[in-house]
Amino acid sequence: MTEPIDVRAVAEALRATRGFAHKRDISDVVAALGRSLPGGHAALAQAVPIGDDCAAIPDGHGGYLLFAIEGLVEDFIVRMPWFAGYCGVMVNVSDIYAMGGRPTAVVDALWSTGMNPADDVLRGLAEAAVRYGVPIVGGHSNNRSERPQLAVAILGHARKLLTSFDARPGDLLVMAADLRGEYQEPFPYWNASTSAPAARLRADLEVLPLLAEDGLCRAGKDISMAGAVGTAMMLLECSGVGARIHLDALPRPDGVPLLRWLSSFPSYGFVLSVAPAQVAGVLARFAARDIACGVVGEVDASRQVRLRAHGEEALLWDFGSDAFIQPPALAEAVPCP
Repeated sequence: MTEPIDVRAVAEALRATRGFAHKRDISDVVAALGRSLPGGHAALAQAVPIGDDCAAIPDGHGGYLLFAIEGLVEDFIVRMPWFAGYCGVMVNVSDIYAMGGRPTAVVDALWSTGMNPADDVLRGLAEAAVRYGVPIVGGHSNNRSERPQLAVAILGHARKLLTSFDARPGDLLVMAADLRGEYQEPFPYWNASTSAPAARLRADLEVLPLLAEDGLCRAGKDISMAGAVGTAMMLLECSGVGARIHLDALPRPDGVPLLRWLSSFPSYGFVLSVAPAQVAGVLARFAARDIACGVVGEVDASRQVRLRAHGEEALLWDFGSDAFIQPPALAEAVPCP
């Protein structure tokens, strides 16, 4: 890519995005929950602290039950009900695989005005459930609502966890994304799922638990509405570290402007923290699946996220002075391992 990159302008634009704003809301919600629990923020501790893609609950046999939920924004459901339903399953499946697990089943909660747009939403849910091989086993419905709303929860299992809390200084940041898709206009959703063969979708995702089980990856997170850089920030904050991220090294589709890609939610996208000795093996696993993958940064102890491109550098975030998703009380109550 030869597109000129003004790293300071990119940093400013990212801080103003809707995706960053939504993620910052997490800190307020978790802080309020911690204040309300008898045990305070320490009561939120589990196999991994709050801030990961899924809750991870020891199963008593050396593995972990994984539990997650996603809510879909209202304007998305109104304008693209079928795809919203499809994404309700797809994004939950991605959360499970990002933790090194495999999905078991999903349930949904759907509010609608009669069967409009409930019918389209349910058709999308069903299509994704079939393609990803994850059954819908129940849920809740209300067809007398003033506005459509959708939330989908998922259960999964991991033999060995990938978390957001195990990145270490000296690791390399790796980004993997399926670029064989297109935007679901006018939304920032990069769709490489609905037209792909179902067997390929499942095999591409299987890379993640195998990386965990083979000990090739320290930490990982699936790319969410915060985009690639915002997702990396969440991982880095949870691990108590910082990084330099090279914008010109990020895998992205041909012809897509950088800022749009940085605000995009890809159907298949992950940020990983990998020990240098394991990077070649990780890159090879994704390359074998024709997934675009590359080293995009270096993890350090600074607790700052800096952006680099073409020899220029700018500070994007300083966790020491400004939390992103973790309220300070939670970080103190549940120290990162």
